[in-house]
Amino acid sequence: MTFKPALVVVDVQEDFCPPNGSLAVQGGRDIVPTVNELLSLPFPVKIATKDFHPQDHISFASNHPPPNNKPFESMITITNPLNLEETQETRLWPDHCVQGTKGSELLPELDIGKFQHIVEKGQDRRVEMYSAFADPFTNPNISRSNLAQILRDASVTDVYIAGLAADYCVKFTALDARKEGFNTWVVGEATKPVDASALEDVYKEYSKVGVTLIGKEDEAIQKVKAYS
Repeated sequence: MTFKPALVVVDVQEDFCPPNGSLAVQGGRDIVPTVNELLSLPFPVKIATKDFHPQDHISFASNHPPPNNKPFESMITITNPLNLEETQETRLWPDHCVQGTKGSELLPELDIGKFQHIVEKGQDRRVEMYSAFADPFTNPNISRSNLAQILRDASVTDVYIAGLAADYCVKFTALDARKEGFNTWVVGEATKPVDASALEDVYKEYSKVGVTLIGKEDEAIQKVKAYS
């Protein structure tokens, strides 16, 4: 297939950024100039994703009884509602990106007008969904977005990923993009992690499956600049 790149900007939302985000990633707002630089390139497909949770979402610590309901600390086991044999361990978080709240909005300093699509995720209260493609259950999936469909309908070959957070939603979106069969590139300077010490393991996972970490001057970006 002829090279056709897409840019996917993951969850650059108020709740993931200082100064007021309930789940603010340190330096989260600082990536915006780099993301806007990427948005100015001739990617034929540009997509923003948003965490977009109902108030009773399973990942919110506030929806669980004490003592195992400490945001950032407590872990819970989620069972696939359609297959009780399949379970996932997940961390609990403060309430964040609740539908209809200021915290769920994309940052106003983003060049929002350049996105052709906004993909919302995490809407099923029963499952965590870090990846912008689907929840982590596979047998079967409970919640799938239309992201893979948008990319396939546009005959995209290569997915370039930026956004928040590098060790959660960016990571799982990149791993799933690769699983869906796309060449996958993560633009390092256009991401920030919740926990910087986790990045080494994230990058090991990338190299295992063939996701490539790049810089904004990388050859893979030059290829986009030359796209017409």
